[in-house]
Amino acid sequence: MIWSLLRIFLFVALVGAAAWGVGMLLEAEGGVRVSVADTEFTLGALESVIALVVLVIVTWLAFKVVGLIVAFLRFLNGDETAITRYFARGRERKGYDALAEGMMAVASGDGRLALTKASKAERYLKRPDLTTLLTAQAAEMAGDKLKAEVAYKKLLQDDRTRFVGVRGIMRQKLLDGDTDMALKLAERAFALKPKHEETQDVLLSLQAGQHDWSGARKTLSAKLKYGSLPRDVHRRRDAVLALGEARDIVDESASIEAREKAIAANKMSPDLVPAAVMASDSYVAEGKPKYATRVIRKAWDVAPHPDLAAAFARIVPDESPGKRILRFGVLTNQHRDHAETRLLQAELEIAAENFPAARKALGDLAETDPTGRTLTIMAAVERGSGADDALVRGWLARALAAPRDPQWVCNKCQTVHGVWSPICDNCDGFDTMAWTRPPEGSSSMLTGAEMLPLIVGQIEPPVSVDDVEDAETIDAVAEVAESEPADATGDKQFANADGPPADFASENAEEEQKKDAT
Repeated sequence: MIWSLLRIFLFVALVGAAAWGVGMLLEAEGGVRVSVADTEFTLGALESVIALVVLVIVTWLAFKVVGLIVAFLRFLNGDETAITRYFARGRERKGYDALAEGMMAVASGDGRLALTKASKAERYLKRPDLTTLLTAQAAEMAGDKLKAEVAYKKLLQDDRTRFVGVRGIMRQKLLDGDTDMALKLAERAFALKPKHEETQDVLLSLQAGQHDWSGARKTLSAKLKYGSLPRDVHRRRDAVLALGEARDIVDESASIEAREKAIAANKMSPDLVPAAVMASDSYVAEGKPKYATRVIRKAWDVAPHPDLAAAFARIVPDESPGKRILRFGVLTNQHRDHAETRLLQAELEIAAENFPAARKALGDLAETDPTGRTLTIMAAVERGSGADDALVRGWLARALAAPRDPQWVCNKCQTVHGVWSPICDNCDGFDTMAWTRPPEGSSSMLTGAEMLPLIVGQIEPPVSVDDVEDAETIDAVAEVAESEPADATGDKQFANADGPPADFASENAEEEQKKDAT
């Protein structure tokens, strides 16, 4: 309200000032005399002022017309002018609109539309650092690998986009299975951006896959340095790499260096079971059973494992079952309620033929955790205790259909491996092996199947009713043959024999074998 009143007062004041000025000019005497081509023009004071204003306006318009003519001539010459900037703003607006639509197409998964919009954006914007990247991503999505690779190679020419280009070509090579070239590109990308976590992971995986353990350990140290890996995880994975290097050295028969690597891996991660096993075997080879025992005990204290028990047995291979039970007490006295400890104790008692103690050690595992190994050991206990063969076969039948025992399983692809490895043979995953139960449906040999020959090797097949009838028939024929007189041909041999003729007995034996198989 006040501001509106002030504006009215201001307007009235200006109008009054203008009127006063015009009145002063009308009352003023004199003027301006202008002579042009022998013609004089005499202007009064007011007319002079008006003429001056008109002159200024005409002069300004003249300058503008001259500037427009000069700009048009420069436009025709190709120089940058206001006209070119005007059209450039229009192209830029259309280009950014196409770029935004292309990015939305990439996000929605429409590769063909993204390619079209990328081409339009490139035509309008002339910004290869933006449009080439969109073209590469759209070509990848559309399945045009050649166009994507060409686009990524264009990005290599600019320092700002070189890393993106190297990373894109690296991904292409990984999809094509060219791991050698992908490794070189990963090393180049890592040199450009060592803090990039995905590049670190890809480089580490490729180096480990090609058994470049020293390079992989350097990459792992870089991950720790730049904060992309916790220190405890770094120690374990460094131990895994050292163990992988030791395994390769063992394959090359360089045992001394392999022992040193295995012992170093065990010191870095004592809970790594394969490292503990290899370190124990190394100490045994060096004649240091006390060190080997210490390594196994430390690893067993973290988590009981059958591979640790096997390595502990190799420390003293030629001991009696009784002495072995006493020596294994350092393991079985730890984690007494652990399933692996109870199974180990039962197996030791079975080897010592102390089947009641084996049954006691096994406890209720057959009911609470009926795995294949547990039920197989239970069958061995029943066999050693003199149980009926049908009962033993029943336990074995349950063992075949029981849940699987823990094995080395890849956490990434769920592939079951017979032995531990730092790299999964199926998906090339690094440090993905875990001792766990395999998923349902995966195929593998029954854990504890090596005990089956010991259990069923001397069990005779059960006698069926048909077999009994066949035996009675044979006895009846023999009695008839003995009561009838023998003739001069082969009947005399049949009468004096204890059983039927050879061909008759062989036929019945074949029938018995067929029925047993059924």
